[in-house]
Amino acid sequence: MLPAPTSPTLGSVCAMRDFHCRTCGQRLSFENSLCLHCRSDLGFWLPTRTIYSLDDAGRVVVDGELLERCANTSVAKCNWLVSWTGSPTLCASCRLTRTRPADSDTDALVAFGAAEKAKRRLVLELDELGLPIVDREADPQTGLAFDLLSSAGQHVVTGHASGLITLDLAEGDDVHREQMRVELSEPYRTLLGHFRHEIGHYYQLALIDDAHRPGFVELFGDPADDYQAALDRHYSEGAPDGWRKRFVSSYATMHPAEDFAETFAHYLHIRDTLDTAAAFALAPSGATLDRDLPGDVGFDQLVDWWLPLTWSLNQINRSMGQPDLYPFVLPAAVLEKIRFVHNLVRPADRT
Repeated sequence: MLPAPTSPTLGSVCAMRDFHCRTCGQRLSFENSLCLHCRSDLGFWLPTRTIYSLDDAGRVVVDGELLERCANTSVAKCNWLVSWTGSPTLCASCRLTRTRPADSDTDALVAFGAAEKAKRRLVLELDELGLPIVDREADPQTGLAFDLLSSAGQHVVTGHASGLITLDLAEGDDVHREQMRVELSEPYRTLLGHFRHEIGHYYQLALIDDAHRPGFVELFGDPADDYQAALDRHYSEGAPDGWRKRFVSSYATMHPAEDFAETFAHYLHIRDTLDTAAAFALAPSGATLDRDLPGDVGFDQLVDWWLPLTWSLNQINRSMGQPDLYPFVLPAAVLEKIRFVHNLVRPADRT
């Protein structure tokens, strides 16, 4: 017999990214699995985008449905909830992972937990934006899946191929990641940034149809261009002169597919950061992800919010002796590329 579940009224609700424990009122982060003030166990439910307090058995009823923690609670530090089935079940984010380190690889499992935490934030944003997520079970050929692998004992290349995203878990190591950032002359390198870039490749595959292809080619170039030749050229010659006027990063200059992926990642950076800023009154309430903001008018409004926000946040970081929070310049040509992504995600004629 199941124990009586906790009422959802004892959970916590979120205003965008500002979560509160309604047991005690303590502010919570999206990643919290425990309220550090009242010691309530917590779980996040994607359909309502809400954190709930759990009963002594780790369960809660939401809208008449009994929920419990994801089966990856221990191995991936997952705080998401799943429908109770009587057997271990993975949440919507963890189900997308096809391959992970072995239980015996304790070092890699620590990095795996960090990667899964970043992936959960990615999946939440994709869900809030209404972007389609078709997994490998529904589409074995091009469905979305993740291989999260450690390069400690094997060769691993972070990348995307036909819906499968591979991530080298070494990217979760601060020293390794900073060394790579400096070696490649990158202003920014994070786990979440990697996921947002690679998911851009997935959405190029999923969203660029015959109707959108001419616009893609006009802005980014022909995606059918020889990728290996472009790769070799980029690493032998570097970015072309004057690239900052037309590309968001030097890596974006390598190939049209990489330009689109970098641009898509920046769109996700912008939307998620504005959403969080709005939760803490640092941006207008209309900047949240649940606001539609369709078409060119919606994009112009996003830019009007984004540019002064990043300027102020960069100045705050400098006041703390830290590098810029958003170390990028968005010239007119780059904004038009981001506009293209926005209109893929939020077309003016959406119903």
